[in-house]
Amino acid sequence: MPATTIDVRYQYSVEQEVDLVGAVQNALVSVFKITDDDRNICLIVHDPHRFLCPPNKRNPEKFTRITIDCFVGRTLDTKRSLYLKIVNNLSAFGIPKDHIKIILREIPTENWGVRGGQAACDIDLGFDIQI
Repeated sequence: MPATTIDVRYQYSVEQEVDLVGAVQNALVSVFKITDDDRNICLIVHDPHRFLCPPNKRNPEKFTRITIDCFVGRTLDTKRSLYLKIVNNLSAFGIPKDHIKIILREIPTENWGVRGGQAACDIDLGFDIQI
């Protein structure tokens, strides 16, 4: 049930946007072991003057920030695997590895209201977060 936002400064084609979102979803499914139908990803395209990036980037138009809100519980190794999988998946879009920033925010399950207003800690999520 991660909630993910992808912020970019580059105007991709519609097909590329779909593929970009799919590349991040693929990494989440592959590494976090969520179901493929667990989709909660938002792509936001910013005008460059509204989304600043570090000045040392050689292709600032390709700077990409990915913010993932997820349940507490994944190991450090799992998180490392997710970061690498995302970076590798996004290389197909010409995004340099050092132009990707990933922010992972872990939120306790009792702080998520899901499936009609239930606390996530009270239901069977259908996947394990202790990985």
